[in-house]
Parts: sequence; structure tokens; C-alpha cells
Amino acid sequence: MATIAVTAASGHLGRAIVKALTENGGGDTIVAIARTPENARGLGVDVRRGDYTDRASFEAALNGVDTVLLVSGMDEPGKRIGQHRNVIEAARTAGVTKIVYTSVQGPDQDSSFSPIVQSNRQTEQDVRDSGLAWVIGRNGIYIEPDIEYIDTYKALGEIANCAGDGKCGYTTRDELAHAYVQMLVSDAHNGRTFNLHGRSLTQTELAACLNQALGTSLVYRRMGVEAYRQDRVNELGEFIGAVIAGIYTGIRDGAFDHASNYAEAAGRPHRSWDDYFSALKAGGNP
Repeated sequence: MATIAVTAASGHLGRAIVKALTENGGGDTIVAIARTPENARGLGVDVRRGDYTDRASFEAALNGVDTVLLVSGMDEPGKRIGQHRNVIEAARTAGVTKIVYTSVQGPDQDSSFSPIVQSNRQTEQDVRDSGLAWVIGRNGIYIEPDIEYIDTYKALGEIANCAGDGKCGYTTRDELAHAYVQMLVSDAHNGRTFNLHGRSLTQTELAACLNQALGTSLVYRRMGVEAYRQDRVNELGEFIGAVIAGIYTGIRDGAFDHASNYAEAAGRPHRSWDDYFSALKAGGNP
């Protein structure tokens, strides 16, 4: 049995992974690390403070930890690399033996999302060079934000973006959590990089899934890249708006349509979208 720590445990993904670890029944000791520990209370595990900008805080937080899950930070790309290195170096100092990193899929260049992808690729290399046992997951796009955005879609009667006919490897946080548990506890995954997503969907297929589950009548309308970027910037601000536009440009260009390694990582197939949306239609927890 090992002591496993999860960073950014107060966030959506970190919280889901902590929950999945506690339900795994393997007898491991689970540590939740958060910049603001109060936000991670209620997880039923040891909660410690760790700030990506403060290496010393992570050296203390990782004391006695065997394996750490490094959840990719949310800061701007220019700052993420150094912040992630703080965790990696703290792990080495604290005697951690294995690190698992939640990276991303996406375009390495030619989109406004590319700087984020590039920063993740650098951290991937830093993880490989750490001297620790390692596993890397490259997450697909969360489908939950489209569910949460449904009232806006309904008001507009459409999904409109610049993805065109491109396919996107979507996933859910719960499916990712299941895969990361296996990547954390199994040495058979060490030294490998996994693309983590379910069956790829076009935006037209996504609209049909939402219609079937939620009784909407959405259509998909394609937009030009610049028109969509400006639309997102107007609503979300320059940084986030440009990032979102870059994601959908990447979808258009095929940067999110890869072969999935989910079943290899998780030990079972990714949940089907038919099953997920049927559960959503039934009003249960999808």
C-alpha cells in the first residue's frame, strides 16, 4: 500500500480523482493538496496546503508521499512551466518515487491554444527527465461544459463555432478519474503516455446528442475562425476568448481526433456516449 497525493484537489478534476481513489478500495492512503485547503475539506482525506508558485509548500505537502498526481495548472502558459517544475523538484526532494501528469491533447502550433499545449509538452518532458517513475495522460476535451452551457444553446437555438466538420475526442471528468486511478496504482503503466477520450464527435453529432437527451432542437452553425474568436473575446475577455477559439480551431484541423488509449490506461472501454446521454435524459447523474 502506498501514500498517493493529488494536487489541485479542490478543482473539478482533482476532486473527482480523489473521490475515485477513495472508492478504489486498494487500501492506499490518500492526500489531497490544495492552494486553499479549506476548499478541499469534506473529501474525507488528509488535506495539505500546496501552492504551485511556492516550492517549499510542496516539499512539506509531499512529505511521506510515494506517488503524486500533478494536475496541470490553470495559469497563463508562460508561468505554468516553472510552477510545474516547482512540484516536480519538490517531489524529488521529498522522496516521491512516481509522478503522474494530467496533460492535454491539442495543436502544438498555429492556434491560440498552442501556447498552452506547448507548455504542457514541456512539462511532459520535465516529468520524463525527473528521474522518477512516470505516467502521462493527455486529456481529451471535457463534455461537461457543453451540458452546463445548454441554457445559452437553447436561447440561441444553435451551437455555433469554427470547428466545422472536425471531430473532437471528448471525455468526462469521471471517466478521466477512473483512468488516473489505474495509472497511479499500477506500475504496468509506467513510462507510457496515453490519449484519454471516448469516441470522437463532430459538432453536428454533439448537437444531436444534446437534442436526444434534453429535448432541444439545436442545429450546428459553422463560423469563420476570426468571427468566432471575436465572439468569444467579446463574451469572455481576450485571454480566455482566444484560448476557446484556439481549441475549436484545433478541432477543425484534426488536433483533437486521435486514436484513444483509454481502454489500455483504464482497464475498460470509455463509457459510450449513448449510455452517457441516456443517463442524462433519464435525469440521473450521467
